[in-house]
Amino acid sequence: MLLLSKEIKESIAHHASETYPYECVGVLLGTVDGNLRSVQEARPLENSFVPEWEAELRPNGEAFGQERRYLISPHTMLQLMREERVGGAKMIGFYHSHPDHPASPSETDRDWAAPWYLYMIQSVQNGQPDKLTVWQLNDDGTAFDPVDLIVN
Repeated sequence: MLLLSKEIKESIAHHASETYPYECVGVLLGTVDGNLRSVQEARPLENSFVPEWEAELRPNGEAFGQERRYLISPHTMLQLMREERVGGAKMIGFYHSHPDHPASPSETDRDWAAPWYLYMIQSVQNGQPDKLTVWQLNDDGTAFDPVDLIVN
């Protein structure tokens, strides 16, 4: 279960609308108490995805840009881990948007996910925030399980 304040939910929706038609990305920082996780901060991060990186991997040369992909730079991830290690809030997961797509994980989301993080997806339809969902990759990495979200 994930607890989220109305203010943080609104800040994620605003970030997603602001970056539309591109995917936004951010980190969810907070606390963990057994199966209960609580978000204290949703920090926007830079989407550092470069379409050419993926084009090299596809034999047909098809590439998606930031309207369908996001990436958190290794440098940013190291900074977040260092911050956590010296007593900062725990990284409990990440959020990103799905512009003009449902708030359900894609195959690309699954390929890049880790089972110890939560993944929040904010759907944005025609520039307006829509559904917000939370997911966790199962231990064998084959599928996402929905996570209950409580907004207070």
